[in-house]
Amino acid sequence: MEFMAKRAKELSNGSLKVRIYPNATLGTQRESTELLQIGALDMVKSNASELESFEPAYGAFNMPYLFRDRDHYYQVMMGEIGEQILGASADKGFIGLTYYDAGARNFYAAKPIASPADLKGMKVRVQPSPTAVSMIEYMGASPTPLAYGELYTALDQGVVDSAENNITSYVTSRHGEVAKEFSFSEHAMIPDVLVISSITWNKLDADEKVALKQAATESTMKMKDLWTVSEETNRKFAEEKMGVTFKTIDKTAFVESVEPMYAELKQKNPELSTIVEDIRKKGA
Repeated sequence: MEFMAKRAKELSNGSLKVRIYPNATLGTQRESTELLQIGALDMVKSNASELESFEPAYGAFNMPYLFRDRDHYYQVMMGEIGEQILGASADKGFIGLTYYDAGARNFYAAKPIASPADLKGMKVRVQPSPTAVSMIEYMGASPTPLAYGELYTALDQGVVDSAENNITSYVTSRHGEVAKEFSFSEHAMIPDVLVISSITWNKLDADEKVALKQAATESTMKMKDLWTVSEETNRKFAEEKMGVTFKTIDKTAFVESVEPMYAELKQKNPELSTIVEDIRKKGA
């Protein structure tokens, strides 16, 4: 974010000044997005899962095993499909500027989770996304939507048995202290998204729009490098300081368990299903 702000100022010859408020200083992701819609905030970095409730097109990213690998992910993010989704919310009071890598989401618990069979009977914390809830149900567990800030205590006290997230969030939230088995299910790669209020965007002149878009795009590639370093550093810390075990698993059974979700999506939401299928075909 700081890199993006600096580049926006440079590229606009000083006319764009971006002030960063980190760590939910201005509210939760949902609260911030609602403020964005009425122009009370200019820009917000949110997660595509949260944005699904504001703009259904972002729901595409919540589908499990949507991306084959990181290269496929970036092909979509930086290509025509990614731009199409960023622009889909123009009538909702905001538009997307760019995406940020948030890694792959994986299961962690007090025991290894190597297949859907290991999830049977377990309560798994999920984000407040209908797609995430459905995914956990298809995998055979009980989805438990829960605020992220409550998750450490919930894992520690057995309110939930498992959760799923990327390595960096897992370590920085200290979840490795209460759930020491981390299994690389890599079931979702859901980007963060930088969005701008339509009110703010419409106040910018043409040159400022170009400068801000370029700064945002450059910051995506900066984040790609930062994320790689972050995951490596946090994994090492978790292994050496928290006693966490990281387990590589065969994902075949997980992939097969959620495949019915794609047929279900085609029936319920043909428009979103078209976007999802376009993503799956990209670069195949």
